[in-house]
Amino acid sequence: MSATYTFDIFSTLDGYASHRGDWGGYWGKQGPEFLEHRAAIYREPQRVVLGATTYAENATFADPEFDRSQLDEWILRMYDAPVTVLSGTLTEPHDWQNTTIESGDPVELVTRLKAESDVPLRSHGSLTLNRALLNAGLIDAIQVMVFPVISGSTGVYRIFEGVEDFDLELLDAQTFDGNTQVLTYRPTRHG
Repeated sequence: MSATYTFDIFSTLDGYASHRGDWGGYWGKQGPEFLEHRAAIYREPQRVVLGATTYAENATFADPEFDRSQLDEWILRMYDAPVTVLSGTLTEPHDWQNTTIESGDPVELVTRLKAESDVPLRSHGSLTLNRALLNAGLIDAIQVMVFPVISGSTGVYRIFEGVEDFDLELLDAQTFDGNTQVLTYRPTRHG
């Protein structure tokens, strides 16, 4: 049986994964219900799959010298989970424990990981990687956390830029703290 692969992404209502403004993390909209939901997701056994850029951007926070008391519980749990980084440029893991770096074709690597893993696979962010995996039909679920903001002037990284057309089957929809939507979809190539 094949392990499931979930692409997990934060988003503005207008489809940006990040910003270059003064919003702060989570666009300043995280609340206790949302943070508990995220922590519950990462309490489950799983393997985290990241692209090189997302891994490198987050490796600083996994450094043993970093004051981890500043991080939300779900982030700590993500750093403690086994991680596979798909990269053709990185050769040695940073100080992130339980990390394996795999080089080669990401589609072939994730196909193998899905076949071999005894736990679900989850990738947070890693847009370039997950766009390629979505186009290859390897993503079983897309979980989008939609924060109640439009960042038309400051938004960066359009989530689905360059992705082919997909129909989405809504598997779950939840609202946290009265304003943040968590939508989980099963993608199927359109046409």
